[in-house]
Amino acid sequence: MEIRQVSEAIPSKGRLGGIDFGTVRVGVAITDPDRVLASPYETYQRRTTALDESYFQQLAREERLEGWIIGLPLHMSGDESQKSQEAREFGAWLQSITQLPVVFFDERYSSSFASEALSHAGMSRKKKKKKIDQLAAQIILQGYLEWSRDRNARQDCESQPSDPTESNPNALHDTDLKLSLIHISEPTRPERIGGGGVW
Repeated sequence: MEIRQVSEAIPSKGRLGGIDFGTVRVGVAITDPDRVLASPYETYQRRTTALDESYFQQLAREERLEGWIIGLPLHMSGDESQKSQEAREFGAWLQSITQLPVVFFDERYSSSFASEALSHAGMSRKKKKKKIDQLAAQIILQGYLEWSRDRNARQDCESQPSDPTESNPNALHDTDLKLSLIHISEPTRPERIGGGGVW
């Protein structure tokens, strides 16, 4: 089944996981239960397929996630690339192993925003490398939250795009990142909730 950017597939309440996809490292971010703020969680170093599967299944269970927001790499023109296809394949795999809905969100500016923010924080190159992927995931996830809130607020009076990647490519510039960047040096993890399944 082809996975599309259908936000209606995401339950209206509960935590979401944000993903900055990479073939070597995956940045992870998580929202609070009320979806007010996205926080960096960690940068996962990919290993074997079996270990990757175990990691994401455990993450979904322990954090009681209700869905995934995955950054979709796009050309500046908005066209998809080989990286886009790889991200879509990862999303299909993630959906299949966790049985949680997946939404793709335009990530064209996330990495540059993350790099700039870490540079302003005065981090060393080594520390910056450890943080950049999870911060990019946070920016993707916070951007989706803002897009979703704006869409819901205006859906009764305006026609809204059904695909987040078709929204204003500068949308992340409009996101209030001040809250997102408060804890760049030492990101605060969301409160961990143990036990209980999500499926």
